[in-house]
Amino acid sequence: MTVSKSLVLPSVLLICICLAGCVSNTEVNSSSVKEAPIKFDSLTIEKIDHTPDSSLVYMIFEHISSRIAGNPDQELASLLALPKPQQVIYITWILEGEVNNGGFNQYYYNSSGQFAKLAPEALKLVGATQHAALTQAANDVYEKEKERIVKYQDGTSEGFSKSYENNPLEKFDDQFYKLKEPLMDLQIAYIRKNKKDFVVK
Repeated sequence: MTVSKSLVLPSVLLICICLAGCVSNTEVNSSSVKEAPIKFDSLTIEKIDHTPDSSLVYMIFEHISSRIAGNPDQELASLLALPKPQQVIYITWILEGEVNNGGFNQYYYNSSGQFAKLAPEALKLVGATQHAALTQAANDVYEKEKERIVKYQDGTSEGFSKSYENNPLEKFDDQFYKLKEPLMDLQIAYIRKNKKDFVVK
């Protein structure tokens, strides 16, 4: 059984599509990225400079994931303890991966939803103003319609699938997929500009 109504391949690099009804009690398994983060002893400016654009955002995301991995309940607090640019890349990567994988409904359902209120600002900081405005609009609708949206989300794949029916977030999914704003290019430029904030000795 497929969780989302339509499968849209994410534009972010190396996000693994896993929409085969993989619903646990609390989380839809949207990507293997967070399950086994690469372990980094350090991250230097030289390494950032020598990493090609095609791998840069993924490498940075994996590095951040390795630093905040552990108790999911502490994920937000751990992320907020990191420099702002690291927060920005992590939050924007998670948003794009989840929405491209299963829509805003999946984004809010998974633990990624804890970053929703921070996402518009993070998107603005990388220069993705269209994504920021759309995400803020989706946030507003989710808060207003939350009771109806989560009504069938009982921890089963059937309940999660049913929550897509007549879901007011669907219109934002369609708009998100049609955005022409080059989010990955903006993330790359942001990392290059703020590379000192990604260094870990």
